[in-house]
Amino acid sequence: MGWMDDETGLDKTPANFVPLTPLSHLQRAVKVFPTRIAVVYNNHRVNYAEYHARCSQLASALVSVGIKPGSVVATILPNVPAQAEAHFGVPACGAVLNTINTRLDVDTVSYIFDHGEAKVVLVDSQFLPLAESACAQMGKKAPLIIEVPDSSAGFESSGKYRSYEQFLSSGDKNFKWLMPQDEWESLALNYTSGTTGRPKGVVYHHRGAYLMTMGTVVSWRMQIFPVFLTIVPLFHCNGWNHTWLMPMVGGKLVCCREISAAAIYNAISEEKVAFFGGAPIVLNLIVNADQQERKPFEHKIEVFTAGAPPAPATLDKMEKLGFNVTQVYGLTETYGHVTECLWQDNDWASVTDEERATIKARQGVAMPMMEDITVMDEEMGQTPIDSATHGEIMIRGNSVMKGYYKNKEATNSAFKGGYFHSGDIAIQHPDSYIQIADRAKDIIISGGENISSVEVEGVLMAHESVSLCAVVAMPDEKWGEVPCAFVELLPKTVTSEDALIDFSRSKIAGFKCPKKIIFCELPKTSTGKIQKFELRKVAKELS
Repeated sequence: MGWMDDETGLDKTPANFVPLTPLSHLQRAVKVFPTRIAVVYNNHRVNYAEYHARCSQLASALVSVGIKPGSVVATILPNVPAQAEAHFGVPACGAVLNTINTRLDVDTVSYIFDHGEAKVVLVDSQFLPLAESACAQMGKKAPLIIEVPDSSAGFESSGKYRSYEQFLSSGDKNFKWLMPQDEWESLALNYTSGTTGRPKGVVYHHRGAYLMTMGTVVSWRMQIFPVFLTIVPLFHCNGWNHTWLMPMVGGKLVCCREISAAAIYNAISEEKVAFFGGAPIVLNLIVNADQQERKPFEHKIEVFTAGAPPAPATLDKMEKLGFNVTQVYGLTETYGHVTECLWQDNDWASVTDEERATIKARQGVAMPMMEDITVMDEEMGQTPIDSATHGEIMIRGNSVMKGYYKNKEATNSAFKGGYFHSGDIAIQHPDSYIQIADRAKDIIISGGENISSVEVEGVLMAHESVSLCAVVAMPDEKWGEVPCAFVELLPKTVTSEDALIDFSRSKIAGFKCPKKIIFCELPKTSTGKIQKFELRKVAKELS
């Protein structure tokens, strides 16, 4: 298809065909933006010339300790400059980057070391005990530890290992990067949460990451020289690929190690941060911040939120504070966000504030780098686009993983029918916008009726005293399952179980209302996702 009758001599050559890779962004930036500030963290401020040199030194140093193309290099790092440098320095020597969640347990980290066969691991001093314990129980050869101290955060070098700066100093600033010969080459290895078993290794290719960076700039309406705050952990889907995209637009990457309302407001005020991503819990942190934590700002802040559907009430509060929040959706298997709730001015110009917040809580439509994202039934047929019929979100496009590492069966299952099966249950509105109803495992079936935990959570979040909530199924002798809500209250507020149940009854059908409400601090992952599997255990014990 699409070939002319005579294409003699029209071949791919180095002049007209170059494999797509996000590495090219920094290679260009060092020429175009050499003196512009690239990375900021406390007193650490480097321009693009310095950033490129440090990444080159890292690549060179890795080669000197035996790292070869295809080798896995792991990190156990918070959002500090070394993590950003690893995103370029590791693949610059042909290696595969494996950023590991700093909140995982020893057994899981040991499994990831073994399964991924990491040869080197960059470890923040705070997490040395985790890395050491994981190495100690490995079945295979343990990776070489390079320690990354952070004195500005109070984590001094242990002195037991070669420090990161010492390691860099052994490398060559002029190291020639090993650019991919094929854009399908592996770029990164990320592991799923593994809440129902061992985590699966998700493999990214250069093409997918490159197109993710391009699509994000378009969808986020980024202008030249944006200032971005790393709230989303850079170990999570490689920070939604934002570290890889910033050099493309000469942007400033502001590293944030500890997430707090004060840190966010300070970065906005002092560094003029205009872009960041964060889970709904981060939005709650911002809107519920104490007055002394807040700082005034005059510019608009663009926010991508994902991880769970944010409550319309929270979105409304963010808008009034000066944050333009866009709901996005994605998974580890899709490099992060692949849908956006693109605002349609012509269609929605006259909606009320409440309607606006409700619309913006949708997951939306496919981002520009994706081919097709829709909702299908069990037979892979398109579900009615009627705002009511439930189906599974199916995803097709270049920013979908190569597959699960060393797990052909799981890969084949995930790609059955030519789409990636997300496992997320959703409806589709007549305008094609997707809205998550629930994870398949989070649907509550009560007396034969399906109840969306997301819907119930949205109602409870609208209550003036509620800061955060999660709804799960609680076993019930009569109905099989009933909703059970776990609620965090705002500081200095008081309410009761009965009051919240009555409030929910005024908003939704009685059978959907929680039958039990527990007031507590909700268990969360490092990315702000509520650990519903932990709450299900509690609900089961309460039944």
